Amino acid sequence: MQQILNKYIFAMKELALKYGCNPNQKPSRIFMEDGSELPIEVINGRPGYINFLDAFNSWQLVKELKAATGLPAAASFKHVSPAGAAVGLPLSDTLKKIYFCDDVKFDLSPLACAYVRARGADRMCSYGDFVALSDVCDEATALLIKREVSDGVIAPGYTPEAIEILKEKRKGTYNVIQIDPNYTPAPIERKQVFGVTFEQGRNEVKLDDPALFEDIPTQNKNFPADAKRDLIIALITLKYTQSNSVCYVKDGQAIGIGAGQQSRIHCTRLAGSKADEWWLRQCPKVMNLPFKEKIRRADRDNTINVYISDEWEDVLQDGVWEQFFTEKPEPLTREEKKAWIAKNTGVCLGSDAFFPFGDNIERAHKSGVEYIAQAGGSIRDDNVIETCDKYGIAMAFTHVRLFHH
Repeated sequence: MQQILNKYIFAMKELALKYGCNPNQKPSRIFMEDGSELPIEVINGRPGYINFLDAFNSWQLVKELKAATGLPAAASFKHVSPAGAAVGLPLSDTLKKIYFCDDVKFDLSPLACAYVRARGADRMCSYGDFVALSDVCDEATALLIKREVSDGVIAPGYTPEAIEILKEKRKGTYNVIQIDPNYTPAPIERKQVFGVTFEQGRNEVKLDDPALFEDIPTQNKNFPADAKRDLIIALITLKYTQSNSVCYVKDGQAIGIGAGQQSRIHCTRLAGSKADEWWLRQCPKVMNLPFKEKIRRADRDNTINVYISDEWEDVLQDGVWEQFFTEKPEPLTREEKKAWIAKNTGVCLGSDAFFPFGDNIERAHKSGVEYIAQAGGSIRDDNVIETCDKYGIAMAFTHVRLFHH
């Protein structure tokens, strides 16, 4: 059995940081208000203020996913919201290809599968992310992290092989944080805004509670086990996403997250467009694009993103396509996109608060949503229910709001 680096000896009471959110915001530090020791150890690198915000939020997310599902979990965070979150289900050959790990010569552990799903669902937004892992980081997961542009990782431990691999990343400056998995924060949390201290009880709601699925006002009341699992993943993801937010989930992973929008329909459209792009990347015409052999991963991601969009001419015009492709591809027409998106089914959708109108359901239906969990409580709940019934969608009123700021 491999020796695991699991030194829960955290002797730091505070950690000075280079600066806060911006270079002009000095001094900066993290510390325990009660004078106790920090529950983390910086194994490598020099994490910054925003790195730690991402690390602590993402760690809570993956810890809860693991507790709720019993599966290893991973998250990819950018600017204090998840770009992706997933549990460690096996990857199909199609997913391996669109996540660009079909070339690896080693077996993918369940944790590695969770990471690939979390990092691969929205590759554009995950560029330069902070990674969270629910379990001890193994060699396979570290090798996959090493391939991607990323700021750092937080996990409850690392194998010696994983540490050596991660220390080689970013010319030795990659941020590696180990957190004590037994650490429990105080039940009251505080923060300051404009010199005023805000205080509230921590959000300890349990989102795997079966009671969340007891109030089903729709005609379709069938929630298969996989759908309940995916809705729980959506709700836990939303718990750590800047509000307003909605989350589309399929097969154990978020496929579209709409974060920080003032309008809920804009959340639903944004997340739906991300879910559509995730599905379009699996279209044979996209999977078989004739990329040049040595194209950079980021250039390939960006090219696919533009090719799928309505601005496809930007990468197919003469003098441009030659930079990315060995031959000029045919465009993916609007009709082809619509027909392919229509094949996506079994998608789950969670919302951090009630849907005010049925327009959200209309948009969700276009992206294959068949199961919904939301708080309920809109004065137009009847319109929302009616729209669900129109498409045979099963919807649960959880009576739980998940605003996060």
